[in-house]
Amino acid sequence: MPDETQTLSPAVAAAARTHPDSPAPKATVWLLRLVLVGLVLAALNLRPAITSLGALLEEVQNGLHMSGSVAGVVTSVPPLCFAVFGLAAPRLARRFGAAAIVCAGMAAIATGLLIRPFAGSTPGFLAASALALMGIAVSNILMPVIVKRYFPERIGSVTGLYSMALSLGTALAAAATVPMTEALGGSWQAGLAVWAGVAAVAVGPWLLLLREREGTGAADTAAARPLGDRSAPALRITRSRTAWALACFFGLQATGAYVAMGWLPQIFRDAGVPAGTAGVLLAVTMVMGVPLAFVIPRLATRFTHQGPIVAALGLCGLTGYTGLYLAPAAGAWAWALLLGISNCAFPLALTMIGMRARTGAGVVRLSAFAQSTGYLLSIPGPLLVGVLYQHSGGWELPLALMAGLMLPQIAVGSLAGRDRTIEDEAGMRH
Repeated sequence: MPDETQTLSPAVAAAARTHPDSPAPKATVWLLRLVLVGLVLAALNLRPAITSLGALLEEVQNGLHMSGSVAGVVTSVPPLCFAVFGLAAPRLARRFGAAAIVCAGMAAIATGLLIRPFAGSTPGFLAASALALMGIAVSNILMPVIVKRYFPERIGSVTGLYSMALSLGTALAAAATVPMTEALGGSWQAGLAVWAGVAAVAVGPWLLLLREREGTGAADTAAARPLGDRSAPALRITRSRTAWALACFFGLQATGAYVAMGWLPQIFRDAGVPAGTAGVLLAVTMVMGVPLAFVIPRLATRFTHQGPIVAALGLCGLTGYTGLYLAPAAGAWAWALLLGISNCAFPLALTMIGMRARTGAGVVRLSAFAQSTGYLLSIPGPLLVGVLYQHSGGWELPLALMAGLMLPQIAVGSLAGRDRTIEDEAGMRH
């Protein structure tokens, strides 16, 4: 099989060669298949905690007597947890091993999803949600470590499979939660709790993997070490305009994604769309990530400047939000499709992170900076949408806000898409 760095951009290929992960010991076919099953099952569980709640947000609000503002807080919890707990993942992996932390992450997801519907109060619901989201945050960060360690010659194909499973799980939870709730007697608690079972299944392969000494322990810890390599040259990333542009771009696209996951079904339901159909519409938005996660990164690496792709995705979002403002029910399927295309700014952002750094250490630091800062920037968005919805009594102001945010997203994304590296901007020698 040819070296897959040949299919990447020069910057990404150079990063892969400059700072490789420690390779895994020679693994058996059975062990590799177990890791692959574990990756797919883990990826399937990285978004249902969010999209299943979006499909039943009205029922949860009524059941727990939440105001629109408090519901906005609920939809802001995911990016907050991703920003805070994601920072701890590299350190935990260095100490316990990446596979052990992913296993614990799956267990946290299952436990949180099981507890939160029956917490009986908004604080309890939020605390259980935070537990599940903590598991998602650390697992999300460490999935690439596992992929790179066990499949060093198939990083692209295995990452594509993992990304497809993530998008599939996101869409499945959005589409199936309402029908399952109806099948279980109409209880929103049962409809949300069922996803705990899916997460519990994902724990199994990782427990088996931990029993394989050849696949865990010191070598696994070594594989995670590049995430926090202290021997790399000092890089003052805050001096880089591109790093800040990428962080802002990541934050704005994350704002759109979490507003969609948290509020889009409710927007459609308030426009007269049945609850089940509203969940399917969210699924349409989310499932666009399955094919486009393969197409957009490959397309981006063919351009020296990714600004045109940023603009095309931003215009899709602008059109989608405008359509929701003017005719939410009449053009519901078209708006869901356009917002799904717009949300594919996420794989574009990840691709640009790899292209905007020249070294492996630079990629890691840029990724940590852009994602952590971006998630922090995205926290107010869903909350503000909830406040505007409650105080205005409709979706006009929230939708105008989201449409307006597409303009700075295009601007900062175009700045981030320029052909330059953070090492050059930070004054480091080649």
